[in-house]
Amino acid sequence: MITSIQGTLTAATPLHAIVELNGLGYEVNVPVTTAEKLPALGAIVRLHTHVIYREDAQTLYGFATAAERDFFRLMIEHVTGIGPKSALTIMSRLSLPLLEGAIRAGDIATLAKCPGIGKKTAERLVVELKTKVGGTGLAGAMSSAETGDGASATPADTRQRDAVSALVALGYKTADADQSVRRAALALGATASTEKLIKKALGG
Repeated sequence: MITSIQGTLTAATPLHAIVELNGLGYEVNVPVTTAEKLPALGAIVRLHTHVIYREDAQTLYGFATAAERDFFRLMIEHVTGIGPKSALTIMSRLSLPLLEGAIRAGDIATLAKCPGIGKKTAERLVVELKTKVGGTGLAGAMSSAETGDGASATPADTRQRDAVSALVALGYKTADADQSVRRAALALGATASTEKLIKKALGG
């Protein structure tokens, strides 16, 4: 199985990336949350991948981190009604820390707001994945084994999640708050404090 790909980024859209390696261009399906982190065209990029083989096609899915790739696998392998397209839609709407937090908290309302995901599918996400996310289940174990990073919830994840919660308390919609904080984190770097993330997200 192809677990990662590294090469030159030659094209990118919010849902696709073309990575050239040894003279071949690989089309990789990515969620928006990964597309946001892609480097400039012509730069070297490394994506953690999952390949789905079918009789008529081989489809490559790529993610910025191993934890995101593993969460994608969990959804398509353990949740009835969630296929690759639906899983990418979910991961395009909300960042991994927020998704894991919503699942652990049983926050059906937040999950159900993802495009194409109704209440029943959101409930299945919680039931099937609640014990598998957040560093204590399969996702955390796989990430730790493959990357040596330990649990998937890092201090940076926690700060971003706290910043999102603060914006929601100020009246932001969860998805909008998450997107604003992701952009702030990209601009400020992984070590930015919760307070600086909030200020940046608010336009400060």
